[in-house]
Amino acid sequence: MAVARPTPDDLARLAERFHFTLDEKEQATYGAILEGGAFAGYDTLDAMEAPVPATSYPRGPGGRPSEADNPYGAWYVKTRIEGAPDGPLAGRTLAVKDNVCVAGVPMMNGTVALEGYLPEADATVVERVLDAGGTILGKSVCEHLCFSGGSHTSDTGPVRNPYDLTRSAGGSSSGSAVLVAAGEVDMAIGGDQGGSVRMPAGWTGIYGLKPTWGLVPYTGAMPIEPTVDHLGPMARTTADVALLLGVLAGPDGFDPRQGGPQSAPPPLPSYTDALTGDVTGLRLAVVREGFAIAGLSEPEVDAAVRDAVTQLAKLGAVVEEVSIPWHPMVMPVWSAVASEGMANTMITGNGMGTGWRGRYTTGLLEHFARGRAEHAQQFSPTVKLTLLAGQWMLNTYGGAYYAKAQNLIGTVRAAYDEVLRDHDLLVMPTLPMVATEIPAPDASIEEVCARGLEMIVNTAPFDVTGHPAMSVPCAMAGGLPVGMMLVGRHGDEATILRASDAFERQVFAPPPPPAVV
Repeated sequence: MAVARPTPDDLARLAERFHFTLDEKEQATYGAILEGGAFAGYDTLDAMEAPVPATSYPRGPGGRPSEADNPYGAWYVKTRIEGAPDGPLAGRTLAVKDNVCVAGVPMMNGTVALEGYLPEADATVVERVLDAGGTILGKSVCEHLCFSGGSHTSDTGPVRNPYDLTRSAGGSSSGSAVLVAAGEVDMAIGGDQGGSVRMPAGWTGIYGLKPTWGLVPYTGAMPIEPTVDHLGPMARTTADVALLLGVLAGPDGFDPRQGGPQSAPPPLPSYTDALTGDVTGLRLAVVREGFAIAGLSEPEVDAAVRDAVTQLAKLGAVVEEVSIPWHPMVMPVWSAVASEGMANTMITGNGMGTGWRGRYTTGLLEHFARGRAEHAQQFSPTVKLTLLAGQWMLNTYGGAYYAKAQNLIGTVRAAYDEVLRDHDLLVMPTLPMVATEIPAPDASIEEVCARGLEMIVNTAPFDVTGHPAMSVPCAMAGGLPVGMMLVGRHGDEATILRASDAFERQVFAPPPPPAVV
């Protein structure tokens, strides 16, 4: 099949985009050269068969659940895919965030621009779950292109917090968190670029771990920006987080995030071995700048996390308050990377970007390229805001500020690592407030954006630095969960899990949410 050819007018418009002009004779000349050269080569490439990984486990496409079967709005598609007959996840059920490919099962990533797309192959994490004996029950709703810390931006409608249906569940792994919290699945896979595993975990009273950057392969998931992309486990217990991490972790040979200078070392033989229930001698650094954040922090949240640290001290941990002046200054670094990177990779790069070696999801590229052109007006306010900022800076400064932010990441990382040389973990609230109310359907753009982006101040820094970080339920405030965030050295998920497990066993395990009436 021949690829589409440009008309002379198409060539003229392309030239104008790159700030040069073609007269009629030049249009004809370049068109003829392209016809006998590049486009003929593309015709040959079109006829070639690129390898697509085989799908090992039978499945159907599933379907959208009824409202009665989806009381929290957390399922996008329900299906059932049985994995291997035995393995570490045998008997366990999982939900997969809907920015992660499951072959033959619809994928939307929260936006009508991708609706109707059927992935050709499983993401690496899906392959690993099924090979380990897990059963996938469907795709969980995520926020519009994953760009919201609240649970109100998906084109399928809001995802509701099981502790209070008027409140946000957090984002962007909103559906994954709610399905775990409500007991509809045992575990879930989430994604995290600014806190999107930890924030919904914090607001729904579950355990959510963002691993060290590069520890879990991202192959087959739709990115926001490769240097901040993470996938991670979510579950109702620390033990299940450790179990699922052990299945997901390790290089797959396709993800370029796993070969960089700041990527993770190989995973431990067994993360569950770290769950000793003992924190004696563990050195905790309470980061002063993570508390009392002007205009955001709620006193009961700060108090709950400080009380949790006191309880860990009673269990034998050594606690010290520290100051990391860089912590409140990281947001401009993250914002430049996330906004300019999103514009380049997710939008103009059609959900994949280019310039890296690995396994591309070609169908997603083509489907999203058409969809975003047709449905760009329906992008959520949080996506429009971020895209406008990122593309303006790229157009005006050519990526210089993105580059400056990337060059500063080493300095930021060193500021945290300096404290982590003398301490095992950093501690602060996952989010500065309890779950906020879901904006009304007619809410202003200002409110929609505020409720989507205001809460990421403690979580986003560790997406750019790549440190592992986990939200641990530590208290209830006014009937809503509070999360404590534990941050470890690169590659040291084991210590985070050790502390979380001891706290869960001996201090606090969250009560189940009330039944839906």
